[in-house]
Amino acid sequence: MEQESGDLDSLVRKRLRALRVAQGWSLEELATRANFSQSSLSRIENGQRRLALDQLVTLARALDTTLDQLVETADDDVVTSPMIDGAHGLMRWPVKGDPGISVVRQRLTEPPPDNPSRMRAHPGREWLVVLSGTAILMLGHRRLRLETNQAAEFPTMMPHAIGAEGGPCEIIGIFDRDARRGHQRDDGGECGAPGSCD
Repeated sequence: MEQESGDLDSLVRKRLRALRVAQGWSLEELATRANFSQSSLSRIENGQRRLALDQLVTLARALDTTLDQLVETADDDVVTSPMIDGAHGLMRWPVKGDPGISVVRQRLTEPPPDNPSRMRAHPGREWLVVLSGTAILMLGHRRLRLETNQAAEFPTMMPHAIGAEGGPCEIIGIFDRDARRGHQRDDGGECGAPGSCD
């Protein structure tokens, strides 16, 4: 137990220093922002001064982070395997840091629907990137062509659908909680991402 406490203490000190350096701040600059003395901050970073909860809260605010992020550990599995829906050509990964976000990989072979009534509109936001091939994003009355490595982000209240052009394409879609719900069918299965549901 003491070992774990020492490891966490060391990890937090390294994070404090790394966040300060990433901001491009000197010890003096962070000390001023956190209303600490420069020598106190130096001793905290170097392990020569005990970490106090109130000081950590103050430093987290000054570094534009949270206490939770300063002390979180990577004890959970870092590697995540996808859930696979072979019927719809989907692979889906939940995002642990924000359970409301889903990442979906899909292979599209059909063009987007010609009929505007088959386009979906629902609350939320979606972001997608084309991994290979060419995708067509129908967004309201617009027809947008997305080549490999191009991305699109859009509010899903705009009627939308996506499909392939000139052969199969692969996309990765990122959905917030509302957008993910909008692509779930009544039976609880995935509709496709971010295409339309039949």
